[in-house]
Amino acid sequence: MENGKTFAEKILGVAAGREVRAGDVVTVYPDFCMSHENTSSICSTFSEIGAETVYDPDRIVVIFDHTVPPSTAAYANSHIKTREFIEKQHIRHFYDMDKKGGICHQIMCQEGFAAPGLITVGADSHTCTHGAMGSFSTGIGRSEMAAAWATGKLWLRVPESLKIEVSGRFRPGVVAKDLILTIAGDITASGADYMSIEYHGDGIANMSIAERMTLCNMGVELGAKNSVCKPDEKVFDYLKGKAKKEWRYIWADEGAEYRKTLYYNLDEIVPSLAMPGRVDNYAKITEFEGRRINQVFIGTCTNGRLEDLRVVNHILKGKTVRVRTIVQPASVEVFRKAISEGIVADLLDAGCVVEHPGCGPCIGVQGGVLGDGEVCVSTANRNFTGRMGSRSSEIILASPATAAACALAGAIADPRKLS
Repeated sequence: MENGKTFAEKILGVAAGREVRAGDVVTVYPDFCMSHENTSSICSTFSEIGAETVYDPDRIVVIFDHTVPPSTAAYANSHIKTREFIEKQHIRHFYDMDKKGGICHQIMCQEGFAAPGLITVGADSHTCTHGAMGSFSTGIGRSEMAAAWATGKLWLRVPESLKIEVSGRFRPGVVAKDLILTIAGDITASGADYMSIEYHGDGIANMSIAERMTLCNMGVELGAKNSVCKPDEKVFDYLKGKAKKEWRYIWADEGAEYRKTLYYNLDEIVPSLAMPGRVDNYAKITEFEGRRINQVFIGTCTNGRLEDLRVVNHILKGKTVRVRTIVQPASVEVFRKAISEGIVADLLDAGCVVEHPGCGPCIGVQGGVLGDGEVCVSTANRNFTGRMGSRSSEIILASPATAAACALAGAIADPRKLS
C-alpha cells in the first residue's frame, strides 16, 4: 500500500493539480503574494522584466511595517514610489500607516489572508509565520515576487518534512518562545534546511494561535522552507467573518514519511535564551542569570501580540523597569486592545516606551538602535551581529516573560521567580 503524504506533498499536489512527492518540482498559483517596504524594489524589477500590468491585483498584499513612520528621506521616497504603483495597479489590499496597519505577518493572519489549505508567499523570510493558520507559507526573493506579480505563478520544489511531536503543557513562566529556542539549540540553524516543519500533538492543540505563530515564525531560523500547525477549531473560529478567500482543510496523512521525527514534552521546557550571534546559541536562563544588560525590546512578528503584552504586563504592572524598555505592539488592532485593557497605561507607568507597530528596532533602523558595546534582550527572532545597530552591540533572544523579568532586574533574570 502506498505510504501516506505529508502536508507539503498534499497541499502542493492540490495546487499543482497532480500527485507529487518530496523532491518534485511544481508550478503553483499562490493565493496571496505579500510584500512590505521592499515593494519599491520589486516594482523596479517588475518594470525591468518588461511587465506593465499585474496578473491579479486582488492577490497582492502590501503592508508598510519596516520603517513606519519613515526614518529617512530615502525610506519616505520608497513609500511614495510604492503608493504610486498601488494606485496605478488598482491594488486594494494595502496597509499603510493607518488604523489597520501593523507588522506584515501579523496582518496576514489577523486579516484572514492566511487560512487552511491556502498558499501564501512573501518577500520576507518570516512568511512561514502564516503556517500557524494551516497554510503553506514561504518567503521568496524580490525577483521571484516580481515574476509572480506578472505571471501569477511560480515554481517550488516539494520539500521533505520534519515532524515535531509535542505533548504536555508549559509550566508557569515558560512559553512558546522557550520551546522554539530549545528546538533551535537541539537541531541547529541548518537542521531543517529546505524542509517543511509539521507540528503535531496535544501540546500544539493546547496552544493558542499566538503561540503557534511564534513557533512557525522561527521555522526559517532552522533553515525550513515552511512551518505549519494542524488547523483546528481555534483556527476555524478565528477565521469566521474574516477569511479573505474560501479555504479547505488539508493536513498530513497517517503513515506519511518524514526525514526525521522529534519529540518534546512541554513540562520539560525551561526559560531559554539564544546568546549573541546565532539563533542556535542556546542556553538555559540559569547559565547567565545576573548578567547586566542595557535594553529590553518586546515586540516584533515573533512576540508582539496581545497575549504577549498581557504576559509582560502581568510581570511589570505596579513596578518600575531598570533599563530602557521598548514595547511595540504587532498591529494597530493589538495596540488598540492593549490600550482598552489598560496595558499601555500600566507599561508607561512602569517606565516603558510604547511605540507605533512596526519592525524598526528589530532591524536597527529606528526606535531602539543599539550603541557600542550595549546588550539588548529581545523577543525578536534574530540576534546576528550588528542587526540592531553597532557591530559591537549584542542581542540575546528570549521570551516575553523572560524579557519582562530582565527589564525589572536590569540583568538576565528568571521569570519563574516572578510567576
